[in-house]
Amino acid sequence: MPDKPAAEVPIESALIRGLLAAQATHAIPDHAQLPLRKVAEGWDSEVWRLGDDYAVRLPRRALAAPLVLHEQAVLPGVAERLEPLGVRVPAPLLNGTPADGYPWPWSVVPWLDGASAIEQSPDERGAWADALARALGALHTRAPDDHPVNPFRGGPLATRTDAVQERLRTLRAAHVLDEMSAAGLHAVWLAGLAATPWDLAPVWIHGDLHPGNLVAREGALVGIIDFGDVTAGDPAYDLAVAWLAFDAPGRARFIDAADSRHDAQTWARARAWAAAVVLMLLAHSDDNPVYFRLGQDAAGEVLSDTPG
Repeated sequence: MPDKPAAEVPIESALIRGLLAAQATHAIPDHAQLPLRKVAEGWDSEVWRLGDDYAVRLPRRALAAPLVLHEQAVLPGVAERLEPLGVRVPAPLLNGTPADGYPWPWSVVPWLDGASAIEQSPDERGAWADALARALGALHTRAPDDHPVNPFRGGPLATRTDAVQERLRTLRAAHVLDEMSAAGLHAVWLAGLAATPWDLAPVWIHGDLHPGNLVAREGALVGIIDFGDVTAGDPAYDLAVAWLAFDAPGRARFIDAADSRHDAQTWARARAWAAAVVLMLLAHSDDNPVYFRLGQDAAGEVLSDTPG
């Protein structure tokens, strides 16, 4: 059964061309001569590539519209901190507004040339594990009081206990998880709950950090994309990528590069968040086998490893 919600507004090339004609003349003077094609469609947004250098990012349902505004507000500052490290983010070149029957904000962003890291093996990703750790160090700076709030990302682990337990029951009943794996993931979750919670000022976090939102090229990390869930809180939520993206050697490299900033309690929370994301991927990827496989692979990493 498909999990992805249906689009609430059909997005077609003619619609995008009209929006660009009305609003992009100064930002991209030659937009009308550039080829336009859809390259991605997620739960919340569609991405259309415009020529070689640009992409148009549009929400496909009302729930996602505020996420575009969050990206437009936050990403310029994130870009300033990450680009000196060689890691780009899709900071908007144009903050589009509703028009021509399209009801939500939208953006034109730079196209980040490379391949989604979900197409790489965990072993290949390990080549840039330390680069990702450095990028997160630059991202995880103190956020202002008016930061975007996300009720599901970056808060205390305890707020997600009901969802974790329900997914464990569902996946056991469907025989997606055997009893040993389910018990192991639950134990990791409980260890995270027992760890000392984050009690410092909230820091910026990506909020959806996994290989599908990392861009690599020629063995290097070159971009981090899809900041729609950007918020502030406990950096452990992002640090869960240690288990979502890497095998044991890559994870050790990532943790070594980041460890001076984090204590053992933070890594315990991070591993628990990784377990929660694994359950989400396994429970909600019926129509996306690539992400289901990511959930399976990451489950193995979470169950087999403890941070050193």
